[in-house]
Amino acid sequence: QMGGTLADQLTHVNDTPTAESYTQHHTRTRHAALPILEAMRALAADQPERANALLLRFLEGEPRHAGAWLDLAFSQCTLGHGAEAERLFREIETRFKPPPAIQELIDQHRARGCDTKPSWRPLWAVSLGRGYDNNINQGASGSEFFIGSGGTQTQWNLDPEFLPKPDRLTTAGVDYLQQLDETGSLLIAQLRLRQNDNVHTQDTGSLLLGYERPWQWGAWRGYGTVAVSALQLERQLYQRQEQVQVRATPPLELPENLQWSLLASVSHVRYPTRTKYDSNTLELGANLYWRGTQQVSFSLSGLSDQGQNGRLGGDRHGWYGSLQLTQPLPYNLKGELGWTRQVWQGSEVYSENIIDIVRHQDTRQLRAAIQMPLGAHQSLQLEWRAVRNQENIPLFQYNSHAIQLNWRWDNF
Repeated sequence: QMGGTLADQLTHVNDTPTAESYTQHHTRTRHAALPILEAMRALAADQPERANALLLRFLEGEPRHAGAWLDLAFSQCTLGHGAEAERLFREIETRFKPPPAIQELIDQHRARGCDTKPSWRPLWAVSLGRGYDNNINQGASGSEFFIGSGGTQTQWNLDPEFLPKPDRLTTAGVDYLQQLDETGSLLIAQLRLRQNDNVHTQDTGSLLLGYERPWQWGAWRGYGTVAVSALQLERQLYQRQEQVQVRATPPLELPENLQWSLLASVSHVRYPTRTKYDSNTLELGANLYWRGTQQVSFSLSGLSDQGQNGRLGGDRHGWYGSLQLTQPLPYNLKGELGWTRQVWQGSEVYSENIIDIVRHQDTRQLRAAIQMPLGAHQSLQLEWRAVRNQENIPLFQYNSHAIQLNWRWDNF
């Protein structure tokens, strides 16, 4: 699951101030507040081209809004349009007689210059982790299982290879983001490695490459993402995935710190070493995000998975839910708490005359973490996770608990 837009990971890389303080001195009508807020968010997200379009449209109906004029001048300056920015600065000085604090901002922009096209440095993050998992191989919860149907069932005992195996693990990761243009388009790359001390059949490596671009259609706005990924298991290519995702924010008047968005994605998954496992997955859902002293995110999606002909269990449908909470703690610490649940319901018996049951999967995960900053760009995170996979086929049931200490270095 690729929950959320990849643009959420982008941090502000330019230091251009906005007119937030200036616009607070002017009355905003309720119907006009939303475009201004959207424009300021676009400026803060290093999207001056989008901010420029929003402000020009807004000023057509509100030509005397001083804050919008100032934001427009700043966006023109950020885009490197020096002559147009200077014209707007003079217009603001003539029409609105800005107070000293705003005049100082204008003078700072003039002194710095507006004739240089913006540039964006890449953002990097490197992480290393060390942890322990009491069921590294997702081994079955019970050692006995039955095959057959009705009164002809036969009891078997699982080989120890398929029972839970505890192990210690080492993880490493690299994240890379590069803004490509004024619209906020992103190039994303992500590498993940996991090496177990003993159970090397569960060693994994994954690589994701993606491209994300913001869009706007009338009053609707959002992001479109195209991503490809590959997963390696025991040094063999295990899975390949291509995904197209669209996230859209409807034009609703909500509190400034509340965001609501709709999500649609289509994924194609291939398993090179397994027959009749390939599938196409459709996801439709919504996300609510509250940002204040606390940050709370809730998402809920419906899922439909169409498999190859002959796949065990046939097609399946289900849903995915997620609740995430981030809370500042004393001593400059930050706490995180997350819960996810994914449910799948098969359309056919899993394997006729062997496992005569329509498979129902119910996987729940609880996660808690504490993060401690180490200077400007480094942090330590202690993370605990518990996974409970409840199924109506006992052979596939498993539980696991893991704890891990991670070190992260951002924007070096």
